[in-house]
Amino acid sequence: MDDKEKSTEIKGERNRLVRALPRALSKLGLLDERRGTEAFSLAWPVIITGGLRVALRLTDFLMVGVAVGAAGVAALGFGFQFFFIGFALALALSSGTISLVSQHFGAGEYKKADFVLKQSVWLALMISIPLMVTTWFYAEDMIALLGAEANVIRLGGAYLRVLMLGLFFRFFSMISARGFAGAGDTRTPMYIQAFGVPFNVILNWLLIFGIWRFPELGVLGAGLGTAITNLCVAAIFFALILSKRFKARLRLGGKQWDFTVVKKLFTVSIPLLSMRMARTLGRFPFLWILATFGTGTVAAFQVGRRVQLMAMQPAWGFGTAASTLVGQSLGAEKESEAESYGWDTLKIAIVVMLPIGLLLAIFGGPISGLFADDPEVISLSKLFIYVNAVGVLGYAVNRIMRGGLRGAGDTRWPLYGNLIGIYGWMLPVSYFFGIKLGYGVPAIFAGILGSLFIPGVVNLIRFKSGKWKGVSRRLRGVE
Repeated sequence: MDDKEKSTEIKGERNRLVRALPRALSKLGLLDERRGTEAFSLAWPVIITGGLRVALRLTDFLMVGVAVGAAGVAALGFGFQFFFIGFALALALSSGTISLVSQHFGAGEYKKADFVLKQSVWLALMISIPLMVTTWFYAEDMIALLGAEANVIRLGGAYLRVLMLGLFFRFFSMISARGFAGAGDTRTPMYIQAFGVPFNVILNWLLIFGIWRFPELGVLGAGLGTAITNLCVAAIFFALILSKRFKARLRLGGKQWDFTVVKKLFTVSIPLLSMRMARTLGRFPFLWILATFGTGTVAAFQVGRRVQLMAMQPAWGFGTAASTLVGQSLGAEKESEAESYGWDTLKIAIVVMLPIGLLLAIFGGPISGLFADDPEVISLSKLFIYVNAVGVLGYAVNRIMRGGLRGAGDTRWPLYGNLIGIYGWMLPVSYFFGIKLGYGVPAIFAGILGSLFIPGVVNLIRFKSGKWKGVSRRLRGVE
């Protein structure tokens, strides 16, 4: 058998595996097999990519926990929240990118899709550089705002300062990946991450523990390894997206700026940015509330959250699939088909995610023991895993319905849902019941669950209303 025959056979096996679940659900009358297969085909590479990144963060926490202890885990958690401000900006802008690129591809307007990609890269550069410079000078002061202990401030500041050096490169990689996804290609970003994540893990291991000739840097090593990896991954994306081999392309020459395209990107991205920033900034007072219960509680929350993300991250893949399929269908003026894609993607996502959440909850105790040797931290980590396991359903509905709305360019209602979930529920419940009324950590659990389910309900109602179709028509200038 020659190489071509082997490749065809492997591809056939992979396609049979991708079709198996949609076919089974179709036989039960739950969804359309064709739409389910298309959604799963787009989602699984993103799921694997997301799983790799979650595994990377888990490995970071595990290695730092072994090398430094609970203070190191808390420092990573505090530091990453500030990095997530830039990350949230990247997510919002790249969400606008996938919305416009997918609709242009659906309409066959490929050069317009490429220009959206170029415009997004320029905006990424303008946003990320000031954040990188500011953090370099004020990293420790930023960590101190969260009420952390002195040792955590020192460790978290060092981690954050170095981590932020790679912000633009992470920004560029996310925009490139969403550009590929909008064109219907989610496998290429997966292959790149399949290189990046193991490289990041090995580099962090060398730098955290000082293996071979590398210095022992502890928490700082985790940040430095990630920053270097972000640079390398961005370089790979840059090389590929400049080539003519892929549907999504970055054309360096010609027009560089168009305020009409910028306005469209902002129209889609600003509500998403507001949502991301509301969620990101809401984590700061939440971490402050957690810090009042001690560093061990902060560390337990970080461990529980990171572990349960393994169950939640498939929603990122199915959300991307919903955005692509809904956006391309609307671009081709097939509104009924777009709606069906949204519902079928949600159904298959729930079937995939709930069993994973259950398994992680069952093994929550042994998993928590890998990250700490303090019995109190282990016990609390296990409880946080259980709470997040219950919230998997709400998270699935939230992300997939938001993906469908994003594909249409209707991004305001996800913002409303997050504002209610965080500022109308999570923070007041956690603070008043947890601290003022003295119910403690159980009030934190109630706050987390509300923040997971409330946005899902809001997005579900909005998608069911069908009003997002009119938003898409206005965005495309056909109404």
